[in-house]
Amino acid sequence: MVWLLAFLAAAPVTPPPNESARTPLKITRSAAPPKLQKINAPYCQGDYSNDFAALTRSAVELTSKAETSFTYCVRVTATYECLSYAPDGSMKRSKRSVTAHGTAFAYRKQGSDTLLVTNQHVTEFPAVSDEEHPVEGVPLGCKRVSDSLKIVDSDKDAFETDDINLSRVVTDSALDIAIIRAKAPLAMLPWKIGKSASLKERNVVDVRGFPLGAFKATSLGKVISTYDRDDFKDWDHDDFVIDAALSPGNSGSPVLAVSCFTGEYELVGVFHADYSRGNSLNVVIHIDAVRDLMTTLKKTNVSRADSAPLDLASRRRLVDDASNGIGLFFPFGPFTASAQTRSDGAILFQVFSREFPIKTWPVLTLEDGRPETPADFGALGKVWFGSARGVNELKSAELDPENRAQLERALDAMRRSALLSAAHRRASAGQDASREAHDLAARLDRNIRRNSAMDKDLANFVSDLAEKEAPRGTGLVHPSSRPWSPEPASASSP
Repeated sequence: MVWLLAFLAAAPVTPPPNESARTPLKITRSAAPPKLQKINAPYCQGDYSNDFAALTRSAVELTSKAETSFTYCVRVTATYECLSYAPDGSMKRSKRSVTAHGTAFAYRKQGSDTLLVTNQHVTEFPAVSDEEHPVEGVPLGCKRVSDSLKIVDSDKDAFETDDINLSRVVTDSALDIAIIRAKAPLAMLPWKIGKSASLKERNVVDVRGFPLGAFKATSLGKVISTYDRDDFKDWDHDDFVIDAALSPGNSGSPVLAVSCFTGEYELVGVFHADYSRGNSLNVVIHIDAVRDLMTTLKKTNVSRADSAPLDLASRRRLVDDASNGIGLFFPFGPFTASAQTRSDGAILFQVFSREFPIKTWPVLTLEDGRPETPADFGALGKVWFGSARGVNELKSAELDPENRAQLERALDAMRRSALLSAAHRRASAGQDASREAHDLAARLDRNIRRNSAMDKDLANFVSDLAEKEAPRGTGLVHPSSRPWSPEPASASSP
């Protein structure tokens, strides 16, 4: 960093118009808004520079001041409880503690507190260690029972008295961004937020963070691609790619570009991952996607990929797709589910056991009755819990309020998954027609898998409830064909 500042200070600097005077731009007689003039240099063909020589002298001096050190080393610690069996068959409980480090940067004062930006994966370990969310040093199937988040000097900092505790304000796992709060005044980002949509290949970038959590460092590089779709596991957003040399611990680092209008840095992204098989290929979240979260502190409520509105038009589409004598099959967490239509217009959503198709009876059937208004999709009607003995029938009004609420959530999730499955089936039929059709089918396939993973906890709850309520013992209770018999026209709705 020292040599960079010395180099930039010694290099000839081309200031933008009015740089030395720093006077406000005058408004023309037509009262049109003032326009900044671009630096006239070969490295400033776009909004951002291809060379650090575009930095003004004052911008270079500002980076050398200690009070403008706005990045911080973040330490997250978690304790997991793991269950196992002793040789005598008794249950054993053991605990494992894990620690990781990342980077956050301060950007806003809120009273006496300071808000910071970092990656969601920097702020917390998974709630449960599983194949999709492994935790190094922790066996699969362990549950997180406690965690802490704080600012430290580095990974070697063992003096806890001066650590600054942090709390989570809002997190977005699809975007991999978290806004966190420090109950302390901190030095903040001295530069304005830029526009990542204006980045071009070969623009220079400055990345500041804590590689390996070991020390504060500045890494320089260039934009090598302005677009990369990131749908790895829980992530679902657009990135751009840079070639700066970065390491674990840099996650959450601010990525700065040099404005060709002001000669100053602007925040254009947040580094969050690298390519496991790449050499210095690092992906950065577009700041354009993060700006609203930083401003409103509210997550955009788009939790399911490619979700269609649940209205009468969507229901009609689903009825058409499911009325083929076979129905629609789709994953629901770790289980297989289906949607099929009944002669009276109701849709039956069924969930099968883990042993499907060896065991072909549904463990749960939800009746989705006809909607009352065009704005509705339908309403939860009867519920059937099934086993090899038959089905146990309940009206939705007879359910425990908490169980009914969970079943309504499950019905809503299965509606959306069935619609997505139907769209995927249509796209797959024409995926060889064009590259766009092929890419659409591939995207829908990924989104079906992602939505299924999101439904895991809900599906497990439904399965546990079905096991408790299913018929037991010997002898047939009610035939499994019972859900397919609609109510007489004169009967009241459930």
